[in-house]
Amino acid sequence: MKADIVFINGEVITVNQKNEVAEALAINGDRILAVGTNQEIKVFIGEETNVIDLQGKSLLPGFIDSHIHLILYGVNQLAVSCKAEHIKSVEDLLIDLKKKASTIPKGEWIRAWGFNETAVKEKRYPTIAELDAISTDHPIIVNRTCSHISVVNSRALEIARIDENSENPTGGIIEKDGAGRLTGKLIETANMIMADRASYSESELLKAVKIASGHFIEAGITSIHEAGAHGPDSFRLMQQAIKNKDIRVRIYAMVGSLNNSHEFVNKMVDSGVITGTGDERFKIGPAKLFTDGSSTGPTIATREPYTSDPGYSGILYYKEAEIYQVLGQAHKRGFQITVHAQGDRAIEMYLNCVEKALKESPRKDHRHRIEHAGISSPDLQKRMKELGVIPIPNPPFPYEFGDIYIEHYGNRVNHMYAARDFIDNGILAAAGSDAPVTDHDPILGIHVAVNRISRSGTKIGATQSISVLEAIKLYTWNGAFASFDEDVKGSLEAGKLADLVVLNDSILKVDSENIKDLKVESTILNGEILYHRETMVEI
Repeated sequence: MKADIVFINGEVITVNQKNEVAEALAINGDRILAVGTNQEIKVFIGEETNVIDLQGKSLLPGFIDSHIHLILYGVNQLAVSCKAEHIKSVEDLLIDLKKKASTIPKGEWIRAWGFNETAVKEKRYPTIAELDAISTDHPIIVNRTCSHISVVNSRALEIARIDENSENPTGGIIEKDGAGRLTGKLIETANMIMADRASYSESELLKAVKIASGHFIEAGITSIHEAGAHGPDSFRLMQQAIKNKDIRVRIYAMVGSLNNSHEFVNKMVDSGVITGTGDERFKIGPAKLFTDGSSTGPTIATREPYTSDPGYSGILYYKEAEIYQVLGQAHKRGFQITVHAQGDRAIEMYLNCVEKALKESPRKDHRHRIEHAGISSPDLQKRMKELGVIPIPNPPFPYEFGDIYIEHYGNRVNHMYAARDFIDNGILAAAGSDAPVTDHDPILGIHVAVNRISRSGTKIGATQSISVLEAIKLYTWNGAFASFDEDVKGSLEAGKLADLVVLNDSILKVDSENIKDLKVESTILNGEILYHRETMVEI
């Protein structure tokens, strides 16, 4: 059998059980045909074979982002970006919002994303008065980078029917000043309710997911674990876009939503489907609930008060019994289950639920997960190991938010996104970016997992640093295992799906502090080159 594509003279990082590095690889159709030396693979070259000389560059399995929000990332590309380089102050943001208001019809939403009050000159949020000065004809929403907090104008509050008499929803805060007046700031579930009101049209959403899929492919991401957006509508939209090939990445879709996630989970459990339903392009993933808040908000639920505020320990969405009522039933019905849990208090509550579920309905290969697993203290890691729970840490978080973590959590940063501890303790973990919360680039995630350094140059929990090969495994084979797909993807082995990524240099030979500067040169999905730079050498 001759190959359709052959790569030679490369650093072929297989991520197989022996962690072998080969020279060459052959693809036939949508599958890997063979991996080995140049001599071994050249026998598969025929007249029609596309032969690519890697010239020593790295060839890896396609990256798997095990926690990312495709829909949210996509719609943000249609909004004002607070992360744009020119936005260095609240005033800069207000100028961009005013420009946006002048270009759209009255009544349409003005949306901004990625705001970080610690990164602007004023070190504060925009005020409701400043947003009202831009427009009271347009509803305006400015989402914080964590997507758990927003600031809105008066028109948005009117649309959401929030006034000074409105009570805080469970797990959220409608902020008011000392005189009881609305400030426009909405925290956790209050923000999620507003996000529903500020939803996009179906045509906008279809445009957004196509953009997101393209960006992910360019970053070498071939599979994602979609972490949730707007419930059943999101599922329908993604399946429609996949059918039309507007979404090309493979999706393992968590059954969860940003608002009232328990309602969506209960509906899906009652429908009779279970985790794994679907095919290689779209599959049902774990049932998911939110349990606490944002690590940078900061609103995560901790067992001990924050270092920055001795009177505060974060926000919980549900009581432990409520979590178990939903996820215990999902487990019993055959679902993989998971939660958004950042703080050690939230993690502990969820582990209690997993332990109870497994006692009442034993299941050998459940692969239950914890999304983020932010502050994973040693006692919690021990329980994860005993229960067979898969944590999904976010390697790039310390780069953008590490200095904030030190301020709010002090020495607890030494067990945040604890990759080294997970590996040493025999806990299988997979990596997710949580984009659009931070950068979706897996190369940046690998860089930070290896170096554990913030953008400012501060070491953040340096004892959690791991090797390059270990970091690559978090973004490949481990991600496949977390979705029950290790037999078909996650490593470069004969018979597996031909999902691959080529870098512009050797990731094993470049200095560790320069890993983040590597670029994706080519992305192959299902045996098809979907993205490549002009520097590739074809023979």
